Amino acid sequence: MSEVLRRGRGSCSQRLAVLESVARASGVATRVRGLLVDGSFWYPRFPRLHRIVPDQVLLAWPEFRLEGLSAALHPTAPWLGVSELFDSLAELSDGHGGGFTDAGPETLFDALSRTAVDWDGVTLCPAAGAACDLSAYVLTDLGRFDSRDELFTRHGQTLCPAARLLAEPILGRRHSAGGQVLSG
Repeated sequence: MSEVLRRGRGSCSQRLAVLESVARASGVATRVRGLLVDGSFWYPRFPRLHRIVPDQVLLAWPEFRLEGLSAALHPTAPWLGVSELFDSLAELSDGHGGGFTDAGPETLFDALSRTAVDWDGVTLCPAAGAACDLSAYVLTDLGRFDSRDELFTRHGQTLCPAARLLAEPILGRRHSAGGQVLSG
């Protein structure tokens, strides 16, 4: 995490880990949901590199424990998924956010603030827009873990340390929609 902060860039997963750390430092408990996602989800982002994208990518999707959440509005209350930090999935998918294709400069992390990022198939963006429902890419829901470390210890990481070291210079040069050098 300190490297991500020092460099001012990092993958979506690294930036989500920083968000989790800030939440824990503020007294908010966190956990992660482990999702095994089809590697083809990342092909639009890396069209020239899709041959080196793994067939399956392990995604640690954070959740935050927030007391006072309505179970009627948030079925996982008191846990709130990172997808709903800015608003409910229903509100985020109302057509103004436009969905997420993973094809442009915007990263998955960046998209969270403006559109629904739905791994469960409970929302629909307008037909003319990009998808909000990303559930077709989920190969396996591995469940919830007290930390990303627990998830990675039990299920491994998608890229071995050597591959992560080699991939960082390429992924780290990607620009987000805001012009920042970020990846994910």
